[in-house]
Amino acid sequence: MVTEADHPDIFIDMQVFDQDVIAAESAALFRLLGDPNRIRILQTLADADELCVHEIAEAVGTNETKVSQALRLLRTAGVVRNRRDGRHIHYRLDDDHVRTLLGVTTAHLAHLAPHRPGPP
Repeated sequence: MVTEADHPDIFIDMQVFDQDVIAAESAALFRLLGDPNRIRILQTLADADELCVHEIAEAVGTNETKVSQALRLLRTAGVVRNRRDGRHIHYRLDDDHVRTLLGVTTAHLAHLAPHRPGPP
């Protein structure tokens, strides 16, 4: 479980934010992350730190066009950032909050696994 003692940087005073805005923006973020290809891209970036589009496409097993489109959405949402190096653009997770979100999600799924029925 993520606690304020373990990760004080991700616990903010929620009193200063409008709860309706938080709910709407959280829902938009979860919709963005609701695509398995985007999650695979984020996991790949979390594991490798920084990669070009062609490296991500190879690792994820899809084409560069799909990866570029996904990265554009993720960058616009502030989930990834990029760095230009000549003709190449390198992508990385925007910050450790994204890595934490991926880790907490994985931990939650592992916690649920024993309680899920097996395949029919």
